Amino acid sequence: MTRAQIILVSLLCSLSVTFTLRAQELSGWEIEALSDQGGVVYDFQNGIATATNGVLVRYGPAVLTADNVTVNHVTGDVMADGKVRIQRDNQVWASEHIRYNFLTRQLEAQQFRTGMSPMYVAGEGLHGEWTNRYYVATNAVVTTDDIENPTYKLKARRVRILPGNTIEARDAVLYLGDVPVFYLPYYSRKIGPRMNHFNFLPGYRTSFGAYLLSSYHWYLNDKLDTELHLDYRQRRGVGLGPDVNYNYGRWGEGTFKFYYLHDEDPDSDAHGANIPSNRERVYFTYLAQPLTNLSIRSMVRQQGDTNIVRTFFEREYRENPQPSTFVEANKFWDNFSLDTYVQPRLNDFLETVERLPDVRLTGYQQQLGASPLYYGSESSVGYYRRLFAETNSMPTGMDYSAARADTYHQITLPYTFFGWLNVSPRVGGRFTYYSDASGPGSTWEEETRGVFNTGAEASFKASRVWPSVENRFFEVDGLRHILQPSFNYVYVPKPSATPNQLPQFDYVLPSLRLLPIDFPDFNAVDSIDSENVLRLGLRNKLQTKRDGKVANLLNWDLYTDWRLDPRSDQTRFSDVYSDVASWPWSWLRFESLTRYNPENAQLRMAFESATLQPNNTWSWSFAYFYLRDYYSATDPTAWGEGTDNFLSTIFYRFDDNWGFRLTHRYDLRESRLSEQAYSIYRDLRSWTAALTLRLRQDQNGKDDVTVAFVFSIKAFPRFGVGGDASTPRMLWGG
Repeated sequence: MTRAQIILVSLLCSLSVTFTLRAQELSGWEIEALSDQGGVVYDFQNGIATATNGVLVRYGPAVLTADNVTVNHVTGDVMADGKVRIQRDNQVWASEHIRYNFLTRQLEAQQFRTGMSPMYVAGEGLHGEWTNRYYVATNAVVTTDDIENPTYKLKARRVRILPGNTIEARDAVLYLGDVPVFYLPYYSRKIGPRMNHFNFLPGYRTSFGAYLLSSYHWYLNDKLDTELHLDYRQRRGVGLGPDVNYNYGRWGEGTFKFYYLHDEDPDSDAHGANIPSNRERVYFTYLAQPLTNLSIRSMVRQQGDTNIVRTFFEREYRENPQPSTFVEANKFWDNFSLDTYVQPRLNDFLETVERLPDVRLTGYQQQLGASPLYYGSESSVGYYRRLFAETNSMPTGMDYSAARADTYHQITLPYTFFGWLNVSPRVGGRFTYYSDASGPGSTWEEETRGVFNTGAEASFKASRVWPSVENRFFEVDGLRHILQPSFNYVYVPKPSATPNQLPQFDYVLPSLRLLPIDFPDFNAVDSIDSENVLRLGLRNKLQTKRDGKVANLLNWDLYTDWRLDPRSDQTRFSDVYSDVASWPWSWLRFESLTRYNPENAQLRMAFESATLQPNNTWSWSFAYFYLRDYYSATDPTAWGEGTDNFLSTIFYRFDDNWGFRLTHRYDLRESRLSEQAYSIYRDLRSWTAALTLRLRQDQNGKDDVTVAFVFSIKAFPRFGVGGDASTPRMLWGG
């Protein structure tokens, strides 16, 4: 090797070592130009990088962009100029000139803007470092309005920012536009979606007079938040109480609500009941899963009187007019589950079957060894009290109670014939023990009952495809028709004890739908009687492709019961049920639920609805509900008085700022408009507002007028998107 070659090799080795050392010093740093004109110059001797004409600097979770940057990758200091943006932990800092340290998170800026939705801050003299966990600024503006000139803002002499946590302001003035409206010596606000905020709902209602429903939502931490209510109703007085939401993971989550009202006009809400002036209600839920196979749930609903929820919490009442109170623990394994259920009565004006307790062991369908047989069971034991409703402290019926033990076992043999016919014969038996009944309504002595059942279920599915069928008008791209007949035969000979010989705790309730006929789906244990019935069903489904996905054009279920040996309280055929759902276009949906009595050629129930939504400008939903009066001394499913109503809801959006919704409910029996509601919506950029007028007329012809104004800051909306459409009562605080 010549001398020149030796010198060249030595020089290359030295450069290699130098670049390796510099690369190690720059480990973790990313510096890149954001444009073709940008460039980065490294001074390895002093550990400094200089970039111009648009640059991005990344170190760890922090990212900085600017026009010009000087980076000291040894100390972590960065000097940035021109359109500077720093993002770390979902929070963004912006300024024209910033000094920032990626290692210590020290930050200095003469003028700045920062925010993490939905809270934003702008100010002067920003400084601080992460060792103190906060930054301080002067002459700052705080707002949730993410625009250059916010509609509302808080101007403060001094602001302290805890990134990702809290903003604290001192000597602050609240402005609406350029008008000062309120002075706050100290103000604190959490950053992020779980922010403390007020809600106000002013309005007028005939039974309330003028009212103001107000609440303050307070987030204590990620596990606990509360909403404090303070309501004033001119005719009814002041109501208040907290709502507490908690979430401790597998140890439990739920809600506690308490509300108290000193009613200044309780007689207007009486409806024949004795209503006190001091009215309260308690609502509590709990759900926990401490183990993967153990769940605990509870609900407590206590009302001081029968009408407090109906009058002041209309939405909750319509969802469940007769709330129950219970505690339930469920433990399950692969093939079994054990359930303990306790249901006391807290509201004596509601009829209740107390279960003190009801313990149930369920054996899921499981194969018996290598045999083709499958076994299922359900056994329960408990003490039950049937307590009838009390009106003005007087019971409406004769209470009674007894202990009961029940066990049911069944064997099935599922088999497929010819590769398409599914048949499942079954045989089962039930034994039930009742203790002597006690109480003023008890007429039953100790009793045992045996029940034998057998039967079979058969079904098959047939389909045909027409791939070449296309129709752009009906949005059809191929067709597939699926046909599924089903037959379910049940035979139960007369039990050793009939229902009138037994106390009734689990009994048949009024129903608009066809009840199950086989066990254990039929769970009215005390009402089991002889059966010899064949359930006939036919399911049709028509499908096509829309947007490359399978879509249903039609779902139609048709079913009825043929009673081969009807009891004295039964007809040969049950009502015929038809359930139809159709989507002739992607923007149009029809639904139909009908119930027809073939014995006397009567339509007993009809629910017909349609929803049109061709675009995001307007939509129209209308429904017709007819229910014939059905009174029967022998049929326990009879529901009594019927109804005949038409409902229409139209929504129209004039532009991006204005919208309108109108709802009408017409009582065809009484030829009156029983309810009408009109809402106009306004998008105020940072706020949304709705003005609603509702008029109702009860059966006595008494009018109830409600006017309400709902406004909500977009940063923390009062209810989710579309919430007012599914539950419009939120618009007037019901």
